[in-house]
Amino acid sequence: MINRKKIVAMLLAGGQGSRLAPLTNSTAKPVVPFGGRYRIIDFPLSNCVNSGIDTVGVLTQYQPLELNDYLGIGTPWDMDLRFGGLHVLPPYQAATGSDWFKGTANAIYQNIKFIKQYDPEYVLILSGDHIYKMDYSIMLDEHIKNQADCTLAVIDVPLEEASRFGIMNTDDKGRVLEFEEKPKHPKSTQASMGVYIFSTAALIHYLEEDEADPTSQNDFGKNIIPNMLRDGKRMYTHLFKGYWRDVGTLTSYWASNMDSLGDMPELWLNDPDWKIYYRHSFNHPQYVGEHADITHSVCGEGNEIDGKIDHSVVFNNIVLEEGAEIKDSVIISGCKIKKGAKVEYAILDSGVVIDEGAVVGGPKENGQLAVIGRNVHIGAGAVVKPGESVTEDREGV
Repeated sequence: MINRKKIVAMLLAGGQGSRLAPLTNSTAKPVVPFGGRYRIIDFPLSNCVNSGIDTVGVLTQYQPLELNDYLGIGTPWDMDLRFGGLHVLPPYQAATGSDWFKGTANAIYQNIKFIKQYDPEYVLILSGDHIYKMDYSIMLDEHIKNQADCTLAVIDVPLEEASRFGIMNTDDKGRVLEFEEKPKHPKSTQASMGVYIFSTAALIHYLEEDEADPTSQNDFGKNIIPNMLRDGKRMYTHLFKGYWRDVGTLTSYWASNMDSLGDMPELWLNDPDWKIYYRHSFNHPQYVGEHADITHSVCGEGNEIDGKIDHSVVFNNIVLEEGAEIKDSVIISGCKIKKGAKVEYAILDSGVVIDEGAVVGGPKENGQLAVIGRNVHIGAGAVVKPGESVTEDREGV
């Protein structure tokens, strides 16, 4: 093939994300808003752009409409190319009868033709639901240097948390000796990030072998990686030392948003050397009224702020009336919080209305996060207790 790509990325973005409900009740997890103006999927896509990877297949499945609309033809990430670029790859009914993706490995297997048309030497496998900034080209250089069949990105985690992850046990040169899926007694603290680089021939061989096994769960962590270790393939780790969060729960999603706040945030979203690209919504400028008081917060565009915001992430087109307060919260686009209402340690999905004098949530120290689902109306004087998840309108008092 005259035209070929050195590396192609396959981004798994079809997960339901049920632990993020109600934020994912009507949309896919990767397109959940984050950080005041982004979507979760913007992070792996921007990593690809900044790493020089211009061919990405995005594998969708659950509630794909909003995700497909957001991605379009990849223009915000400069991936609207004639050869390569961004391609949305939904499940399909083939002549052999295959349809819905049965697991992460099966999802890639169903799209082997997409990979082969670019004849890449390497394939990068990514998840669409993690928040991090990573240069994949450094990982690729290590993969090539080690003559690896597979390189797995890992991050060092506290020993007490290691049982939550797939753990890699390696020799002193980083070669993987053993993989343990969520071990009760972990032997190391190197946790898999779900980011893999495969040499293409090895990947296709093990995907085809896995697909032919009727007992397989068709999963990279449970099947592909163990099978390659069984056969003594050259597998190495790439230790990532930057910021990385799995935002798979409401509390981790809230915490990661909070990590973007402060004078020296743990998650720096304004890094000029590593931009996070996103689809711009072209809102009007923010208006800040005479009663507004905003501290230690991120606010998007198109807002009308005349109340108090403290240590919060506020997205676009928010109306905060005089006397209303937001504290330690994530407020997604299109919400309206009326006079005297108070929102504390809470997540409000898009389109929520909080009427006058209503109270949502309570002090963060209680450790109980309140969540209001999309387009829910909380009536005047109503109370949403800490820890409640509200998906239906609540009448006022």
